[in-house]
Amino acid sequence: MATKPFHPPVRTLMGPGPSDIAPRVLEALSRPTIGHLDPQFIVMMDEIKELLKYAFKTNNDVTFPVSAPGSAGMETALVNLVEPGDKVIVCQNGVFGGRMKSIVDRCGATPILVEDTWGRAVDPQKVEDAFIANPTAKIVAFVHAETSTGALSDARTIAEIAHKHHALVIADTVTSLGGSKLFVDEWGLDAVYSGTQKCLSCPPGLSPVTFNNRAVEIIKNRKTQVQSWFMDINLVLGYWGEGAKRSYHHTAPINSLYGLHESLVMLQEEGIENSWERHTANSKKLIAGLSELGLEPIVPEEERLAQLISVSIPDGVDEAAVRSRLLNEFNLEIGAGLGALAGKVWRIGLMGYSSRKENIDLCLNALKAVL
Repeated sequence: MATKPFHPPVRTLMGPGPSDIAPRVLEALSRPTIGHLDPQFIVMMDEIKELLKYAFKTNNDVTFPVSAPGSAGMETALVNLVEPGDKVIVCQNGVFGGRMKSIVDRCGATPILVEDTWGRAVDPQKVEDAFIANPTAKIVAFVHAETSTGALSDARTIAEIAHKHHALVIADTVTSLGGSKLFVDEWGLDAVYSGTQKCLSCPPGLSPVTFNNRAVEIIKNRKTQVQSWFMDINLVLGYWGEGAKRSYHHTAPINSLYGLHESLVMLQEEGIENSWERHTANSKKLIAGLSELGLEPIVPEEERLAQLISVSIPDGVDEAAVRSRLLNEFNLEIGAGLGALAGKVWRIGLMGYSSRKENIDLCLNALKAVL
């Protein structure tokens, strides 16, 4: 039985998430806990909602963080909008499209799968073809930034196709929020979810979501109850809604929300556009250095995420042994491949506070030494 406090090693996190947490966020996490219905806490909740609207580029009233990680944000979006018997077009170009399909199945709906090669963006023409073949499809769900591959899809075009066919669009922005251009209102994204542990540089455990009026009306007029009590927007808004008086729904993760508030203040101070530019510039530096080591990105440049780069592993290299040495000798974490890319790629993250020149230098020097 443990008798000593746990003191984790100091790592540099350059995998697919979590990312390094900014010192200001760590300090915010340590502030005194107050009640989740304390009037001062409710003031902070309202500030978080406004700051998230800035990050998402939206004016949606229903914008708040779900008290659970990004996968719960995915589930929140789907279980509120999908009813038994619905047809849902699900785009799969990596692991997380597959997770969406599983949730659609569990909702009693019929997933219509649109598949693309892992490491490539979703093909909008395939989405169009899926709607033509399934004209009663109610929703299209896709991953904007696929964490398992580092591919960035064209959210605006997919949304235009969905709306042309009178369907809603659900977008996974877990890895893109704060790091890639994202315009929820301008692009017409109806329901969007994200996570805090990527480009927002917070601990895992919160999932920012936003729903527009079109999506909210569908949720309010469902024929069946939302299958999840905890994630039912109709109930959650009693706590995260408007006004000083809030009804108890659950005990929010108070200190984690302090951290999210601080990270969003930092994002506003930097400027969201400047954050996008920083991630892009640092990505170019890292890719140039990786190319000199013979490590090439698998995703074509025009479809490639700036904040998460998947590179092919050279022939004859024991990929797990390299990651182990990076961790043990350099306290540096990079990610392995998932699913179809397991054993074939490393995933190197430059997300949020991790996206800094000194991290690029550390990563390149460590890889050069180990390889």
